[in-house]
Amino acid sequence: MSNIKLGVEVISAHGLFNADKQNSCSPFVELKFDNQIFHTTTKPNDPNPVWHESFYFAVSDPSFLSTLTLEAHVYSYQDGTDAKPFLGKVRVNGTSFVPHSEAAPFNYPLEKRSVFSRARGELGLRVFITEDPSITPFLPTPVPESPRSYIPSPRQEPVKSIITAAANMVAADKPKARTLYNVTPSVNQQPQQPVMNYGMQEMRAAAPMPPRVVQYNGPGPSSDFTVKETSPFLGGGRIIGGRIVRGTQRPVGTYDLVEEMRFLFVRVVKARDLPDRDLTGSLDPYVEVKIGNFKGVTRHLDKNSDPEWNQVFAFAKENLQSNVLEIVVKDKDLVLDDYVGTVRFDLHEVRSRVPPDSPLAPEWYRLENKRGEKKRAEIMLAVWEGTQADEAFGDAVFSDSLTSSDSSDIISANLRSKVYHSPRLWYLRVKIIEAQDVIIVSDKSRLPEAFVRIQVGNQMLKTKVAQRSFHPRWDNEFMFVVAEPFEEHLVLSVEDHSAANRDEPVGKAVIPLSAIERRNDDRAFRSRWFHLEDSISDAMDEDKAKRVNSDLRPAARQLWKQAIGVLEVGILNANGLHPVENRDGKGTSDTYVVAKYGQKWVRSRTVIKSLNPKYNEQYTWEVLDPATVLTICVFDNGHFSSGNGRDQTIGKVRIRLSTLQTGRVYTNAYPLLVLTPSGLKKRGELHLAVRFTCTSVSNTLMKYTKPLLPKMHYTQPLSVNLQEMLRVQALNIIVARLGRSEPPLRREVVEYMTDAKTHLFSMRRSKANFFRFTAVFSGVMSVWKWMGEVCSWRTPVTTGLVHVLYTMLVMFPEMILPTVFLYMAVIGLWNYRIRPRFPPHMDTKLSYAESVNADELDEEFDIFPTMKAPDIVKMRYDRLRIVAGKIQTVVGDIAAQGERVQALLSWRDPRATAIFVTFCFIVAMVLYITPFKLFALLSGYYFMRHPKLRHRIPSAPLNFFRRLPAMSDSML
Repeated sequence: MSNIKLGVEVISAHGLFNADKQNSCSPFVELKFDNQIFHTTTKPNDPNPVWHESFYFAVSDPSFLSTLTLEAHVYSYQDGTDAKPFLGKVRVNGTSFVPHSEAAPFNYPLEKRSVFSRARGELGLRVFITEDPSITPFLPTPVPESPRSYIPSPRQEPVKSIITAAANMVAADKPKARTLYNVTPSVNQQPQQPVMNYGMQEMRAAAPMPPRVVQYNGPGPSSDFTVKETSPFLGGGRIIGGRIVRGTQRPVGTYDLVEEMRFLFVRVVKARDLPDRDLTGSLDPYVEVKIGNFKGVTRHLDKNSDPEWNQVFAFAKENLQSNVLEIVVKDKDLVLDDYVGTVRFDLHEVRSRVPPDSPLAPEWYRLENKRGEKKRAEIMLAVWEGTQADEAFGDAVFSDSLTSSDSSDIISANLRSKVYHSPRLWYLRVKIIEAQDVIIVSDKSRLPEAFVRIQVGNQMLKTKVAQRSFHPRWDNEFMFVVAEPFEEHLVLSVEDHSAANRDEPVGKAVIPLSAIERRNDDRAFRSRWFHLEDSISDAMDEDKAKRVNSDLRPAARQLWKQAIGVLEVGILNANGLHPVENRDGKGTSDTYVVAKYGQKWVRSRTVIKSLNPKYNEQYTWEVLDPATVLTICVFDNGHFSSGNGRDQTIGKVRIRLSTLQTGRVYTNAYPLLVLTPSGLKKRGELHLAVRFTCTSVSNTLMKYTKPLLPKMHYTQPLSVNLQEMLRVQALNIIVARLGRSEPPLRREVVEYMTDAKTHLFSMRRSKANFFRFTAVFSGVMSVWKWMGEVCSWRTPVTTGLVHVLYTMLVMFPEMILPTVFLYMAVIGLWNYRIRPRFPPHMDTKLSYAESVNADELDEEFDIFPTMKAPDIVKMRYDRLRIVAGKIQTVVGDIAAQGERVQALLSWRDPRATAIFVTFCFIVAMVLYITPFKLFALLSGYYFMRHPKLRHRIPSAPLNFFRRLPAMSDSML
C-alpha cells in the first residue's frame, strides 16, 4: 500500500439552492475518490453551511493519480424520507492535486448533474497530497451509521436503530466492497474554528462514538475532458447566466472581462550625483527593488554617475510579505561593499491611481547610507498602486516573473506581454511568355535550350525547358506569396540547359516588388519586355518602369469591409498545469498564453515557477466575419528551461465566433488537451472570458450571404496543389517576420497555432474522418431504415398514417414543399431546447484520440521522411496497403454501379439495351394516357405493399440491373 494520501478539507458552501418546503436546505457533502466515499455532517436549515472537516483517501496506485478525479456532491437531507435532493457537484482533476504546502482554499462553482438538475452556489474545498505516515486513511470497523443520524429525530426508535446497525455489520463483512469511515470531531479541536480530522489518531480518540460506514462497488471516475462553465467575479462584476451583474458602488472600467489585480508599481527613472567609487572615477550602478522576499533588479550601466534606467516593476498586492519597500542603489564592480544608498517607502502611505488619471509624475529622493544619514546623491522614482488597466502594465517586470538577481533586457523582453501583427500577404502572379535573341556567349552558333528560373526571397520556381531556338517561348504562369513592406526583389534568370547536370546562365532581370502595380480585380494587364543583364548588380542598376501580372488577396485596402463587431477575450488563469521540468526538487512550469485572431497575435506575460498561474489580461479584436475562429494556446517558455530551448506545448483552445451569442459573456474552464506519442494527456485547464459584441445586426446577418473570398478567387480560381504550395510559402513568411520581433514568436509556436502539420498522414485522423463521414449520412440511413419498417408493416398504425400522408401529398402536390420546410422549421425549434450552452471544444471521441493505439501514435508523430527501422516501415506500409485496398474496392464498386447505368443505352449488351428501350417506349405510352397522380399513387402503394404480397427473392428490375455489364471486365 502506498503512503501517498489525498487530503480534502471541506470548508464551506454558500448560495445553495433551497430544496425543501421551508425555503431552505440541510446540506451535506458526499466525497468520492478512487472507489472510496466519505460524508460530511449535515447542517440543518443552512443554505450557507460551514464545515471545516478534513478527510483522507488512500491512493491505490500513485502512478495513475493524475488520471483520477475527486467528486464532491452536495445533497440536502430531508427528515423522514430516503430522498436526498441534489444541490450541485464539483469535479477536481488529478492533474490539479498539489502538495500540502502549496494547497490553498478554492471556491468551486457547483455544476448541474443533468439538464434538468438545479444547482447554484459555490463549494469551498482545499485539496492536497500528503505522505504523512501518522495518517491512516481508513479503519476496518464494521459499525455503520446513516448520514441522517446527525440530525436528531424524535421519530427514530432505538430498537430500529440497533436492527439497522446489525444488518449493516453483516453487509460490511462481505469482501466485495471497500469499507471507509467517517467520525465525529476529535476532542482536541479549538472551539473558535472547529476542524474535523479523519485519520487514525482522531478515530482512536473518538472510539466511543460510532463511526459511519459507506460502501461503494462502482468503477473509478474517468478523466474529465469537457468544458466547464464558471461564474467568476470579474472587473465588471459577477458573471451570472452570461451577463455581468455589477455592484451598486463598483466602477466600470475597460478591463471588465478579467479579475481585478492590484499591483504596487515602482518606476525607477534615473539617478544623479552618484559618488565615485573606483580608480576610473565612476560607478557601474544598478538598482535593486526589494519588498519581502521579492527582488527586482535593473540593468547595470557602465561607468556612469548619472545613469538612466526608466524601468518599471510590479508586485502583486496579494503576495506582498512586508510593509516596507526598499530601493537600493549598488555598484556592480564592487563585491565586498557594493552598497551606494537606499530609499525606503511605507506601503501604507503609497497612493493609488486609476486610469484615466494621468501618469504619476516621478520625484527626486535623496539616498540614505546604512546609518540613515542623507547623502548628496538622488534617485528619481514613482511609486503607486494600480491595476492591470494601468499604462505601465505592459512594460513592467512582475514579481511572479522574477527569475534571478540579474534582470537583463533579454530576460525582461521574454517575460512581458506583447501584441504582434502578421504581415499583410499578397499573391504575386508571374507569367513568363517568351524571350528574344537568346545567344550563348561561349558558342554563339548553338541553339540554346533555355528555361527561366524565378526567385522571390527563399521561393524559387522554374519554367519548362523550351525547344531549341534563339526566340524561346514558354507561356508558363507561376504564383508566389509576398509580404509588406516589399523589401525583396523578383529575380528572373534565363539559363541554358547545356548538359545533363549543367545549366549556364544567359542573363538576369531584377524587378523591385515595390514597383509592381497592384490590382484587386480581374482586368487584363499588358505584357512588357525586360532587358537581360550579365549579373544581378547590373540588373539592379536599371531604373525602368516595370509591370508584371499579379493577383492579390484582400490585403488591398479597396477590398476592406467595415467591421461588424468586437471580440473581447479575458485570459484569466490556468489551473493544474502539467509540470515541464523539476526545480529545487519539485515540478514547475514557466507558462505564457498566445492568442490569434485574424492578423493580430497577442502574447501574455510569462509567469515563472507556477502550476496555477494568473494572467488576467484582456485583449480586443475587430471582427470582420462571424465564420472565423479564435485560437488560444498555452506554452512553456523554453528560454528559462534547461532543455533544448524550444517552447513546449501545453494545450490549445479553439472558439468559433459564429457559435457565440451576441453580448453574452462566456466564462468557461477549457481543458488543455495534447496528443502525445504516449497518448492523450490533459495538462490542466485554462479559464477564459469571451464576449462578442455586434455593432450592427443587419450587417452581421448579411455577412452570411456574402462570398467568403474576394472576386478574384472565383473568376481565376487556384488549383488545390497550388493552394497547398502557397500556404507553405505564407507560413514561412509569417514565421520569419514574427521571429524578428522582440520577444520572438518561435517557429514551433506559429506552426502549432496554425495547424501547419495537419496535412500529413495519420491513421487516427483518417479513422476520425471516416466516422465523421458515416455520422453525416447516419440520418439518411435512419430514414431509410424507418421506411423499411413502414414497408414491412411492423407498426400498422404508422404505415396507415404514412399512406394517408402520401395520398394527401400526391393529390395536393403544391403542399409538398411547404410541408418539407415546415417540418424542418419545427425540428429546428424543437432542437432549440438542447442547443449548446457554451462554445464547442476539442472532442476526444470525435478525434478518435481515446481509442488510438501506440503504434498509430508513433506513426503520427514520426518525422518526414521517416527514420524508423525498416521492419517498422514495412509493417506500416503493409497496413496502409490493406486500408488502401479496401478503399480501392469500395471505389470500384461505386464506379461499377455507375457504369451499369451508362450501359442501359450504350448497347454494350445488345439484348439488355433492346429490352430497356422497349420498356421505356411502353412506359411512355402508358404514362401518356394515364394521369400522373394515379401513377404516383399506385407506385407508392406498390412500394409500401404488405409483406404477404412480397417475394423473398430480388425483384425483376434489380435482377436486370445486376446483369448489366461494367467496365471492370476491361481492367488489367
